[in-house]
Amino acid sequence: MGLLSNKNKEVLVGPLSINNPIVVQMLGICSALAVTSKLEPSVVMGISVIAVVAFANVIVSLIRNTIPNRIRIIVQLVVVAALVTIVSEVLRAFAYDVSKQLSVFIGLIITNCILMGRLEAFALGNGPWESFLDGIGNGVGYALILVIVGFCRELFGSGTLLGYQVIPDAVYEMGYVNNGLMILPPMALIIIAVVIWIHRSKNQELQEEN
Repeated sequence: MGLLSNKNKEVLVGPLSINNPIVVQMLGICSALAVTSKLEPSVVMGISVIAVVAFANVIVSLIRNTIPNRIRIIVQLVVVAALVTIVSEVLRAFAYDVSKQLSVFIGLIITNCILMGRLEAFALGNGPWESFLDGIGNGVGYALILVIVGFCRELFGSGTLLGYQVIPDAVYEMGYVNNGLMILPPMALIIIAVVIWIHRSKNQELQEEN
């Protein structure tokens, strides 16, 4: 079996759309609401989750045959906690301002449903390479939704992207006003709902399954 066989491609690409962890599996929505008021923390959170899910999947896959079933959840939590700690320290060292913006939410990656779901549903039953692809796919699928939500909220709520002003002063002089509601958590839920609606409208088979 090749490294990128049809099955492996589906494992990698599926979570980007047809099996997206947020808009299809409804996992990880809490953090999507909390960290997406601006684009930068959305991107950093997405990258952090990609790294943690991918490497946690690989580690658990490598040791899956040596983990007693009765303590598998504890072992998985230890692996995830160690990886999250590494990610947190790296952010503090190289992106301190963003780390402060994300605050406790980096630590709460440990409780992200996507992580435990992939470890239980995939890594415990598949090899390291397939588990790595699964982690990358689900992490990128999660990050993609965060970036979309963060983009919309920062652009229409603050008129900026990545901290740089995007909407020209001339537009404001014509009477345009930033929508302050966009930076409030309820708007993140509304944007995600719109994304889900658009996604379901383009993937009729998901409606049939439900």
